[in-house]
Amino acid sequence: MARRPLTNPRKNAIQERSRATVDALVEATARILVRDGFDKASTNRIAEKAGVSIGSLYQYYPSKEALVAAVVDRHQQDLMQIVREALAGVAALPLKDAVRRLVTVAIESHRLDPKLHRVVAEQIPRTGRLEHVGAANRETYALFRAYLEDHRDEIRPVDLDLAAFVCVTSIEALTHTAVLHRSDILSDAVSGTLVDEATHLVVGYLQPARKRKS
Repeated sequence: MARRPLTNPRKNAIQERSRATVDALVEATARILVRDGFDKASTNRIAEKAGVSIGSLYQYYPSKEALVAAVVDRHQQDLMQIVREALAGVAALPLKDAVRRLVTVAIESHRLDPKLHRVVAEQIPRTGRLEHVGAANRETYALFRAYLEDHRDEIRPVDLDLAAFVCVTSIEALTHTAVLHRSDILSDAVSGTLVDEATHLVVGYLQPARKRKS
């Protein structure tokens, strides 16, 4: 039975120089994955592109898979930071404005590096990071649920846990699928229409029928 590759780093970078080395390795791994794919990536190629020795690479990462996992982790952390800031920023906004802003942020964040986003989606199962993604999703549901709790007067009677799941999943599915399969609708020319339609979808689901008619 083949031994499962190690996907956790050997040690954490603490000093500034060490962090710079790790950043270079993770960035090099991301660029090689985007350009050439997983099978053509190797620790030697990654080290060369990062401008560090192969010995330095192995000080921090035991395998190519560990470097790919680091790319996945960093991408997820960047996205979650965007989510946290976006939800904090809309806390006082009325429902329609808040949803529009959240949809816009979701689209903009997915447009930053769509090729990397596609690669990360492909590599999540390989690196054993499905639980990490699940944890990020649960945090997002909780944050959006808190928004709904504070704006109950704007929405119909609904289970807030379920509503948060439906809304967050809908927004994520739309933007994620657009990146993977419909990059044409993320262009500047039509992304505004996607924002309009996604906002209408989520607000229409949340608001009472009498408010939707006004």
